[in-house]
Amino acid sequence: MPAVIVVGTQWGDEGKGKATDHLGVDVDLVVKFNGGNNAGHTVVIDGEKYALHLLPAGILSDGVTPIIGNGVVIDPEVLFQEIEELEDRGRDTSRLKISANAHIIPSYNRLIDRTTEKFLGKRQIGTTGRGIGPTYADKMNRIGIRVQDLFDESILRQKVEGALVNKNHLLVKVFNKRKVDIDEVTAELLSYADRIQPMVVDSSQLVNDALDEGKTVLFEAGQATMLDIDHGTYPFVTSSNATAGGACTGAGVGPTRIDAVVGVTKAYTTRVGEGPFPTELFDAEGEELRERGGEFGVTTGRPRRCGWFDAVVARYATRVNGLTDLVVTKLDVLTGYEQIPVCVAYDVEGERFDDMPVSQSAFHHAEPIYEYLPGWSEDISKVRTFEELPVNAQRYIEFLEEIARVRVSVIGVGAGREAAIVRHQFV
Repeated sequence: MPAVIVVGTQWGDEGKGKATDHLGVDVDLVVKFNGGNNAGHTVVIDGEKYALHLLPAGILSDGVTPIIGNGVVIDPEVLFQEIEELEDRGRDTSRLKISANAHIIPSYNRLIDRTTEKFLGKRQIGTTGRGIGPTYADKMNRIGIRVQDLFDESILRQKVEGALVNKNHLLVKVFNKRKVDIDEVTAELLSYADRIQPMVVDSSQLVNDALDEGKTVLFEAGQATMLDIDHGTYPFVTSSNATAGGACTGAGVGPTRIDAVVGVTKAYTTRVGEGPFPTELFDAEGEELRERGGEFGVTTGRPRRCGWFDAVVARYATRVNGLTDLVVTKLDVLTGYEQIPVCVAYDVEGERFDDMPVSQSAFHHAEPIYEYLPGWSEDISKVRTFEELPVNAQRYIEFLEEIARVRVSVIGVGAGREAAIVRHQFV
């Protein structure tokens, strides 16, 4: 039985939550290995919509153990709010486990995140202001606060005090803000300890034991390939590794244990926040695509930037993640177009690039080179086999498969859990 990683192949919002949920009915554990509550998954079950931000999508699948891994940063207030919202709707959250080594987002990092982003002015990165970046920075600077620290008041206070030495200087002397009180922060963090303690485990041990027992584990990425801190469109990226390699470090498993890497992509492309986006549409066609696809952020509500499918990005994602399979979502959104453009390469000042340019500057100036495929008009939302799709929809998927250089195993044709066409099994 395999260990499967699920990653986004674009700039997020590809439908990883739905893909994870769809796969989650056949697995034993679902592990979120990176990110925090700066992104969201929308999952629709029996017509009911669930918006998840911090919790793994597997929490909605009966019998699955959802795990927040050590690579995640946790805002306890958001965690408990999400748990309460699910429980109020009759969902069982009692199986949730949390790594003792995951880092906590303290209130002062939310303040610093919002303040520094505003201070950047026109050079803003597009952060959500939820303290994700500063908390990952604290982790690398070795002044972070981990979940396990909540259970030792003396250690917790020392760590809060150490973190605030420089941060208070920054807030008071640079940003003209009030000094953060050490006692207040410590007391707030301690207030979460009793409630979170029953969920805390050695997640690496738990996951590896499950694999030893022949159980199936699904590793769920937050964010996406083009937002990866190392491999994305830096600096307009997130603060963690959202590519497949992040699953090993963010969950505590070795790379030899991974059996499949599943990439999730929309049948077109979207992006939220700042940064280059070669296929972005700035006209009425882009607005139409946004309205058709309901492209507004689950966490922020911000309208997503929309554009056509980018094969250069898809090939890049296949390479850096080592994809074995691709899930194409929202194919139904393209129904009704007479022809559908697909970006197959870039033009950068007269030079053709079939693969990702090395320099960020070249990528920023890239102009899409399109090939046009015939569209279809038939409603495909009820289709459940590939052969039932209109011929032109089949050709579109086969074309994406060819240019992305990875097989398309699942096709999403609607919002619901059941609205999927399975071509190949990878679990």
